Amino acid sequence: MAEYQNIFTQVQVHASPYQGVPLEPSGVWTRIGKGGQVHWLGRFGDPQVGPFYLGWTGLASLLCGFIAIEIIGLNMWASVNWDPVQFIRLLPWLALEPPPPGYGLRIMPPLNEGGWWLMAGFFLTTSIILWWVRVYRRSRALGIGTHTAWAFASAIWLYLVLGFIRPLLMGSWGEAPPFGIFPHLDWTAAFSIRYGNLFYNPFHMLSIAFLYGSTLLFAMHGATILATSRFGAEREVEQITDRGTAFERGMLFWRWVMGFNATAESIHRWAWWFAVLTTLTGGIGILLTGTVVDNWYLWAVKHGVAPSYPQVFPPVLDPTTLTGAPTR
Repeated sequence: MAEYQNIFTQVQVHASPYQGVPLEPSGVWTRIGKGGQVHWLGRFGDPQVGPFYLGWTGLASLLCGFIAIEIIGLNMWASVNWDPVQFIRLLPWLALEPPPPGYGLRIMPPLNEGGWWLMAGFFLTTSIILWWVRVYRRSRALGIGTHTAWAFASAIWLYLVLGFIRPLLMGSWGEAPPFGIFPHLDWTAAFSIRYGNLFYNPFHMLSIAFLYGSTLLFAMHGATILATSRFGAEREVEQITDRGTAFERGMLFWRWVMGFNATAESIHRWAWWFAVLTTLTGGIGILLTGTVVDNWYLWAVKHGVAPSYPQVFPPVLDPTTLTGAPTR
């Protein structure tokens, strides 16, 4: 007998678009549009799109983000001599580089030597922070918790450490990563090699543990909800306050499998903390690199984290340091 399995079969309920709770009377902005439904979005979540609420912070954030993307994109396009075909073909490898180390923390170096990077970074950072304000203020306006805003703030912390706080402490904008896909990855690899391999950085270890832990927790929780949704598990708030057969079965499953289970509420706390601590500890690890610790491998050897590798080959002297070596 066939039975409902929502990982294969998705049911979409079509009704009039929900307009949301009333806005505060003092608001100068109103929701835009009446909303509609998109079938393909409904395969991943709620099919309703809109109505939209922009607000001053939303408008300013989008404007600053557009300026930043324009600066980055046009510089990348200029780097291939305005050839649209080469721009599309080479886009993953194109970059907008920070100022060379020689400029230090100069506010406005020449535009083609990092000035554009500083301008793009200013507008992108402003856009991100304004969007955080929007997330926080919308949460307060709707009377819900600000958990989403503080989770977003953890990601912003890592972003600011990489592109602003650590370069300030190091005394050079050149310490920051470039804008670009593969160039950013190349910067990360070179950064790790330069400071003795980030794998020996204890905060990097914690960040990776929380990252893997996040994927495990979210996968386990998502699987549990899907497995028990035929009993109403997708109504998670109801199940938290008035536990029904769906969560009873889910909790019983994890007791049988592991001997312990999180509750309907605490699993979200576990997942929130694991995700937030991924970027929080990662930012701390980056911040300490080069400012406090110059070589993470030597640090690990000193503190008993890693063994010292045996010396296989004898040391080789630099010929230019020998007595009687030719000089230029």
